[in-house]
Amino acid sequence: MSTYFIGDIHGCYEELKIILAKVKFNAALDTLWLTGDLVARGPDSLKVLRFVRSLGDSVRMVLGNHDLQLLAVYAGVSHNKLQDHITSLLEAPDSDVLMHWLRHQPILQVDEERKLVMVHAGITPYWDLSTARQCAQEVEMVLKSNNYALFLNAMYGDMPNNWSSGLTGLSRLRLISNIFTRIRYCFPNGQLEMHYKDTPEKTPVNLKPWFALGGPISDLYSIVFGHWSSLMGQGTPKHIYGLDTGCYWGGQLTLLRWEDKTFTRVPSEL
Repeated sequence: MSTYFIGDIHGCYEELKIILAKVKFNAALDTLWLTGDLVARGPDSLKVLRFVRSLGDSVRMVLGNHDLQLLAVYAGVSHNKLQDHITSLLEAPDSDVLMHWLRHQPILQVDEERKLVMVHAGITPYWDLSTARQCAQEVEMVLKSNNYALFLNAMYGDMPNNWSSGLTGLSRLRLISNIFTRIRYCFPNGQLEMHYKDTPEKTPVNLKPWFALGGPISDLYSIVFGHWSSLMGQGTPKHIYGLDTGCYWGGQLTLLRWEDKTFTRVPSEL
């Protein structure tokens, strides 16, 4: 029995099947953790969602920003961008079933036995695990509710960009969503900077990668994340694993076997 983690798939179905075959993934025995952004950019988002859903309890995943964007398009509160290649998914006969399944997925995964946390983008240094769990549940609950479109319509925007336990309503949900699905850099005080995407060695001195600021969670848990393809899995602390290696940009799809921390990579076929 093995525990496998795979970075952002982004509709790269063929690469997903190849990498799982390389490690002889067995859905009856193994567990597959996915860092989110299953869809968009790559050619086969529909196949990816159908396949991942078919794995049932063998999968533990989190939602990424592109997964939320897909749900927003489906809900009619955002535009379908041609470069996302999701039209076939939206028009599929099982689209309603897949979207219902997708919006019932979490944005935070925690394994206490392994002392392990998985998110799509990152964690603010202000949060301990109890706060992170509570914040995740707030977004997850509204996504599962009949009011999910209201949240999805309000999630766009970069403000507020500083955590406070006193935040309420849609502003609070927007910041929580941005932390879990969009964060890369923070100012030294933990305030989010939402636009800079380059690698850390090229950043202005007043910005720090979220994982460089420490905090109650990263002090006690290993963290697995995706989202930041320009890192190419490099430059993180020893117990923090960035797995998005830009498959949809012509890079690689990356898999981590947790038990021995070995990596498997397959090149993009795009």
